[in-house]
Amino acid sequence: MTQITTVLTEAIAGQKPGTSGLRKKTPVFMGRHYLENFVQSIFDVVGAAGKTFVLGGDGRYFNDRAAQVILRMAAANGAARVIVGQEAILSTPAASHLIRLNKTDGGIIMSASHNPGGPNEDFGVKFNMPNGGPAPEGVTEAMYRRTTEITDYKVLEAQDVDLGRIGRHQLGAMVVDVVDPVADYAALMESLFDFPAIRAMFAGGFRMRMDSMCAVTGPYAVEILENRLGAPKGTCVNATPLPDFGGMHPDPNPTWAKALMDEMFGPDAPDFGAASDGDGDRNMVVGRGIYVSPSDSLAVLAANAQLAPGYKAGLKGVARSMPTSAAVDRVAEALGIASFETPTGWKFFGNLLDAGRATICGEESFGTGSDHVREKDGLWAILLWLNILAVRRQSVAEILREHWAKYGRNYYSRHDFEAIETAKADAMMAALRGALAGLPGQQIEGMTVSTADDFAYTDPVDGSVSRQQGVRVLFQDGSRIVYRLSGTGTEGATLRVYLERYAAGPDGLDLDAQAALAPVIRAAHRIADIATHTGRSAPDVVT
Repeated sequence: MTQITTVLTEAIAGQKPGTSGLRKKTPVFMGRHYLENFVQSIFDVVGAAGKTFVLGGDGRYFNDRAAQVILRMAAANGAARVIVGQEAILSTPAASHLIRLNKTDGGIIMSASHNPGGPNEDFGVKFNMPNGGPAPEGVTEAMYRRTTEITDYKVLEAQDVDLGRIGRHQLGAMVVDVVDPVADYAALMESLFDFPAIRAMFAGGFRMRMDSMCAVTGPYAVEILENRLGAPKGTCVNATPLPDFGGMHPDPNPTWAKALMDEMFGPDAPDFGAASDGDGDRNMVVGRGIYVSPSDSLAVLAANAQLAPGYKAGLKGVARSMPTSAAVDRVAEALGIASFETPTGWKFFGNLLDAGRATICGEESFGTGSDHVREKDGLWAILLWLNILAVRRQSVAEILREHWAKYGRNYYSRHDFEAIETAKADAMMAALRGALAGLPGQQIEGMTVSTADDFAYTDPVDGSVSRQQGVRVLFQDGSRIVYRLSGTGTEGATLRVYLERYAAGPDGLDLDAQAALAPVIRAAHRIADIATHTGRSAPDVVT
């Protein structure tokens, strides 16, 4: 017997989704009514009766239990069908693909992306729209408003669905289809890339290390790289998703993927190294003895995308988040295609992709993707790199240096100051905004400020306006500083400072990035008076 129960509840403060859904500490989500209130608010806003949804997550702690709650609530709210990954596992790009492939009414993704997982770490829930992309601000705002007034939620009293068994299940009147989380995504990748060329490269002795950081990409990487492309067994390390990510911080950057960096800069380094994050949407790529910044990676992928079968017709345009370096803009200019500068947050790329105005998009925070889904996609970027390496038959270092020789080099870095007291971070940003008008014309560290503003974006497709998206200080020599407070953490505030300096070449293209950026770094500290406001004189993470 199954029965729908209406449970009385009260609004819980602070259930406001950020750029990637609602993220909190796991014990918060496990608290009385917390998950249920938010999920009911999702269904109240988007409607559930007669609809089909996709459900899955990155396998972090509480993923399995939350999935059962969401399924019972979907059934109680009248959903007709839910497609769920086996064991409630789906990478974020794979979930986006399933939404689009099955033409569903959206999906719920359980993830806190690159944040640590475990009983006392982070958890998250977000809703993706029928186009496969994250819900836009208007929808997330409506969900938040609903959380402030909710008085009850509906849940089906029933036994757990056996999510380990692929096939069709029944939950009350609702159908639950448990699917292989990898199969459809792998088929999509095979349709985009030259698998025979990559397979031949591996057969010829090409060596790679893929670090999935004990997170969701592991099964996808093993199936595609080792099983389908013939990479030697053991190419994929940390490939079993664990609820606590094996104690790792599943954020693929040089700080948290140190073991991979050490191997790639070691005496017997493989030809290519890569890592992905908690939910599979971010990537880091490294050549033997050379690190590829996400901004440079985006530019190289855009410049060479036509080497992959899925992009041989060329690109309609490229888009980057405002803090991302302008390197891809130079590629777009050379290709004669449009380039767009958007706020941070993948949802801002969705309109451009849906309207056919952009094909490849990227963010400096290790996120790159294309119009094949509506999320950034870590393994997609890694496979496109492999396709390029297989066709060009050059090393990563050779490809990068040829790219810089042609387009110049945008030296670039991001400095993160983590877990700053929110009030102090807000005060620093307020003081910085107050000083913007007086900055143009000032000379700082030998550079003259040309303009300073608070970035605002008018969407070229729907005309919507997003303000206060990051403070920009631009110098006459093309150098640039951007300051933003991140919305992806779960405690305090993270100050992100983005630093950029352009070298046209042919000289000065092989400097260490931090050394090349030294005057820009000093200027960034002086302009915002970071130490006085935050008590920090050095960043916690440098990427």
